[in-house]
Amino acid sequence: MNKELIIRSSSSVVDFALLKDGKLIELHKDEDENKFNVGDIYIANVRKAVSGLNAAFVNVGYEKDAFLHYHDLGPKLPTLLKYIKSISTGKLKDYSLQNFTFEKDIDKNGKIADVLKSKQSVLVQIAKEPISTKGPRISSELSIAGRYIVLVPFSDRISISQKIESKEEKARLKRLVTSIRPKGFGVIVRTVAQGVKVAELDKDLQNLVDKWTTMSKKIKGAHHPSKVLGEMNRASSILRDIFNDSFTSITVDDETLYYQIKEYLSEIAPHKESIVKLYNSQVPIFEKFGIERQIKTSFGQTVSMSRGAYLVIEHTEALHVVDVNSGNRSNKAKSQEDTALEVNLIAASEVARQLSLRDMGGIIVVDFIDMAKAENRRKLFNHLKDEMKEDRAKHKILPPSKFGLIQITRQRVRPEMNIKTREENPNGGTNEIEAPIVIVEKLQGQLNRILKSGAKKVTLHAHPFVAAYLTKGFPSIRSKWFLEHKKWVKVMPRDAYTYLEYNFTDASGKDIKIVN
Repeated sequence: MNKELIIRSSSSVVDFALLKDGKLIELHKDEDENKFNVGDIYIANVRKAVSGLNAAFVNVGYEKDAFLHYHDLGPKLPTLLKYIKSISTGKLKDYSLQNFTFEKDIDKNGKIADVLKSKQSVLVQIAKEPISTKGPRISSELSIAGRYIVLVPFSDRISISQKIESKEEKARLKRLVTSIRPKGFGVIVRTVAQGVKVAELDKDLQNLVDKWTTMSKKIKGAHHPSKVLGEMNRASSILRDIFNDSFTSITVDDETLYYQIKEYLSEIAPHKESIVKLYNSQVPIFEKFGIERQIKTSFGQTVSMSRGAYLVIEHTEALHVVDVNSGNRSNKAKSQEDTALEVNLIAASEVARQLSLRDMGGIIVVDFIDMAKAENRRKLFNHLKDEMKEDRAKHKILPPSKFGLIQITRQRVRPEMNIKTREENPNGGTNEIEAPIVIVEKLQGQLNRILKSGAKKVTLHAHPFVAAYLTKGFPSIRSKWFLEHKKWVKVMPRDAYTYLEYNFTDASGKDIKIVN
């Protein structure tokens, strides 16, 4: 498995595309105007506590107040408030927590009005970015994430990632972290810490303690609200969270970003520093790696899959609905049940990719093709779970119902990635059409089925612009068809056709009917 990270930079936006074996699986956008990132910590004032919601609204500088629920306060809230007050009044100048006395924990079933007051100063962390009409969701249970470790102030707990399965490795990590953990801080050990030596863990830990000290120094005299600790730049934060030894290349088209990434990799994985490459070509980087084409074909309402199958993705206010369709395709399956299983397994892989790619959150209902056998439903369920194992968002998958429905809940921490793929109709009119590149993809899929079915002397009739696109250049798209199928396709320009109109005829000149 090859993983490639392709980074495109412009004056105000940086786009990150993660490819697995050449297929787009994640797409991230870092915009200058995006001021509220998950993980940022703010010093802010409580606007008001609302007993009916058992929550407080906090002014963090967004147009709508951030929402802080009682359950997101964290048990150590009194200690945190005491820490802020001690710094603000100048009484505390040692930020190590080594000699700081902790207060009693709050009641886990208590009331917001008993612990927070209007205009009170509090440190809060962005847990969810602003989504739709809602302000940010925040927490006062702070944590600072590093490469191998997450530092949790005002705690004494050591937690090991549940994804580390080896009991021996868990015990080793717990023993090492216990020996280096500073007093007053809890530690969560991340999955990527497997096999890492104590020196690397200690270096990561000290870096996080330094961040805590720097943040604490900003609290005294800080304007309310203001950011006191920001997440690292998006390139470094993405690498921190997803980078591993399976990465084969990181390609970036911006020189400044190139050196930033090389510097960061030299710290976390020096042996991988050589995989960072600076892209320098007249061809745009996303065009070169086929990402623009994949974006156009992956973000529409209809998503094509192999062998003629496709997904239809609908969004409502409450949930997302995904419908699986087999299409009208020839296959070698022995029965309808086998066909349904084959399509469903292909669809499950694509659904897992789409959830990650679009960053879809909340409730997702997938309507798979009905299968009579419980064994096949179990195969589908296990396959979907395996495909979603690498999804970093917290999620839960329920087994298929008798109607073939699978329900998924997936953590939503930032707005869904939504890219417009339909374009203005070049033939006039007010309706929008699929992007021309999608039409070409569809045309090629249909032609593949025609040629594989044994048809001879196939002629494609198309608008002159489309005909030229398929036949010009070396090697042309038509030449590639010949190399793949060992059959020559005649392309006939037709002046009477609209831009995106086409059809196929056989040796006798009769239309070849295709149902999508």
